[in-house]
Amino acid sequence: MSFLRFALRRLAEMAATLFGASFVIFGAMYLAPGNPASFLLAGRSASPEALRAINAQYHLDEPFAVQYLRWLGQVVRGEFGRSITYRTDVSRLLADRLPSTLLLIAMALVLVLAAGLLLGWIGAVRGGGADSTILVTTTFAIGTPSFVAAVLLQGLFAVKLHWFPTGGTGEGLGPMLWHLTLPAVALALYLIGMLARVTRAAMLEVLGQEHVTVARSRGVAEHLVVRRHVFRNALGTVLTTSGLIVSTLLVTTVLVESAFSVGGIGQLLELSTTTKDFPTVQAISLIMVALFMTVNLFVDLLHPLVDPRVALGPRKQAA
Repeated sequence: MSFLRFALRRLAEMAATLFGASFVIFGAMYLAPGNPASFLLAGRSASPEALRAINAQYHLDEPFAVQYLRWLGQVVRGEFGRSITYRTDVSRLLADRLPSTLLLIAMALVLVLAAGLLLGWIGAVRGGGADSTILVTTTFAIGTPSFVAAVLLQGLFAVKLHWFPTGGTGEGLGPMLWHLTLPAVALALYLIGMLARVTRAAMLEVLGQEHVTVARSRGVAEHLVVRRHVFRNALGTVLTTSGLIVSTLLVTTVLVESAFSVGGIGQLLELSTTTKDFPTVQAISLIMVALFMTVNLFVDLLHPLVDPRVALGPRKQAA
């Protein structure tokens, strides 16, 4: 019951935060210079009647509160309006482009978890030359931004060696995986270094604790000590970092998708921002915020299950 109350409270907090975020997202677009009508006219002059027709079509002539409530009601029904640039429903645009973005993020996340946890484990357990090599490697990875990694990987493996395509997504699952390999590596490189450092530091901290020494003195095999007593106790820190990693992937995918012409929602967001396509930008921004909050909610709910020492709520934390 304690966990159920905690989960319900977090869900309520998420709903309230998402409502506030929707208001900010909708309002922020109207603080930017320019307006959709000027883009639709493409620099041409128009009569007052033509401007009124455009404003009426996209409800730009209504008060701000009315526009927001209309938009919020559409969002609740799964509708995001009509794209000004593409002249089609935003939901259709998202349905076409969202799968490639989610697949790219999933591939990058798998690489980050596999390589980051392995490197951090090896660095903490083996030490010596292996640890020094991993520290140097992760330092290089952390110092390489995703957009720089994208350019380097594309130039070497796609343009020079011709091992991978330079861009696009391909048709079918197999070609999509092949086309998204380099973008996934570019997304994952920096985060692999970060997770490896966090995993290594968390495991080293646990290795020096008393219960690990006691387990070793009782003759427990070293691999069992590391797996059951060290890594398991460090898992809480690793889990929290993994939530931040997913959130970072949601943000950096915009740059990587543009570099590789992936055609996902990241690239769509960049193009829509440039052309003042308000409905599309608002829909993508709200979806990214919702995904970000969902990841944080999942981490918050999973953390007490992984580490029972974590308190569920303010009362227990205060105690």
